[in-house]
Amino acid sequence: MPDLPTPQDVTEAALFSESWDAVLSYADLCTSGSAAGRQLATEAFSRGVREARADEPPARGGRRTPRLPGVPLLLTAVRTTAEAWEAEGTGHRLDPDLRLWLHSGQAARYTGPPLQRPLALRALKDMHEADAALLWLVEVEALPLPDAARRLGLDPPAASVELTEVRGLFRDRCRRNHLDTPMDAECRSYARLLDAVTRSSGAETPEDLSRHLATCVECAEAAACLRLHGGETAAALASGVIGWGGLAYLERRRRAAEAGLSGGRTDAGADRGVAVGAEARPRIGRAGILAAAVIVSGLALTVSLMQLGDSDGRTTAGGDVGDSRRAADQGPAVPSLGPVTGDATVGASPTARPSRSADATKSPDSDAEPQGKSTSPVADPPGVPEPDKAAPAPCRVRYHVDSEWSNGFQATVTVTTAGALDGWSVGWTFGNGQRITQMWDGTFAQGGSRVTARAAAYNKEVAANGTFAFGFLSSWHDNNAVPSRFTVNGLRCSTAG
Repeated sequence: MPDLPTPQDVTEAALFSESWDAVLSYADLCTSGSAAGRQLATEAFSRGVREARADEPPARGGRRTPRLPGVPLLLTAVRTTAEAWEAEGTGHRLDPDLRLWLHSGQAARYTGPPLQRPLALRALKDMHEADAALLWLVEVEALPLPDAARRLGLDPPAASVELTEVRGLFRDRCRRNHLDTPMDAECRSYARLLDAVTRSSGAETPEDLSRHLATCVECAEAAACLRLHGGETAAALASGVIGWGGLAYLERRRRAAEAGLSGGRTDAGADRGVAVGAEARPRIGRAGILAAAVIVSGLALTVSLMQLGDSDGRTTAGGDVGDSRRAADQGPAVPSLGPVTGDATVGASPTARPSRSADATKSPDSDAEPQGKSTSPVADPPGVPEPDKAAPAPCRVRYHVDSEWSNGFQATVTVTTAGALDGWSVGWTFGNGQRITQMWDGTFAQGGSRVTARAAAYNKEVAANGTFAFGFLSSWHDNNAVPSRFTVNGLRCSTAG
């Protein structure tokens, strides 16, 4: 399975954080398997970054080449990468319907003469990049307007007015491009009438124009781009810019937004502690923490007394207190996903698949304190039991920093578990105030220095002696020591050497 793209600087890291889930979602639609989808997304991201850098104007002035904003630029890179696969003889890894489409006249429209390309694609390129990005994020990615505004550095209270103006600009660019398009006499005769009918939500479409739109693909496409009041803008953008699978991608993004899984950063440089699309949970006050600690301590004391009274003289070993879903005498298998305490903030992950296992680690012992300058050791949260020193750890963790820059880094966590899992929750403690900003192949919660990563819907099942992995982006300052106290479903793990 291919490695994830490695950001080379802060700009690429931000683009990766904001766009990776979208790129992977569309690549998944375009391929016939999970490994192929990940490879297509990785190659497309690298291709899109190269294209973006090539289109940058010279340092001393110069005119910028019209281009799409970040997310749609990378999505079109997925399509062009798929075309390259087909041309290079590896098209068997693509979706069969996509392969048919690539050899049709429809695909040629996206790379043919500019005046024959889809109207929405031409109009979006003609707009200012920030305006085009706002329109795409709201209409296609279904990002809440305040979040889209913050991501682009706009004033959230004024974003509604801004969006209305941007929609008007998009319609104006579509109208101009439609009039510039080579058309036959019949289409030309309906051009001005089509413009007039689509300006108002209450205008009725004449019968002869309706018949023409039912038979003319180009004019129907223009009507969808020009009509701002029927909810057709999103479909026109997705189909016109992405091409094959545009409507399916649009539906995926809407479902992800409804489920709170619309990934990416909304605040560039500001750590809100909450991932995009996820509803923030109220932070737990000091009194609440103390009360929870008293309750958990009481439960622990009760369980200890019950164990001492066991007639066989044995103690039970298992997951967190109160986790009764797996009996303690089932051997060394790790219990299913159990409750994890101490969660203060919740992050959402993009739709992705497991990444390849990392091949290195920085710490030979998970119980060792982080090296370098660090804050005072943080005690394990209630419910994380001490391991039985005589028994082997039920899990092994590899922690690898893939890349690091001035104020951030990308890391991969790979876990091997002795027992089969039907859901997993991995916890660890940072020692230098690191804050996770984005995670893939899992969701995250961070309360202070303690982090909990939970399984996504597609990778929660793990076979005995199986391996799973997830990755994340995080900020760091001064030092970036290896975290400690790794756990899986509440049980302490060893770190692989």
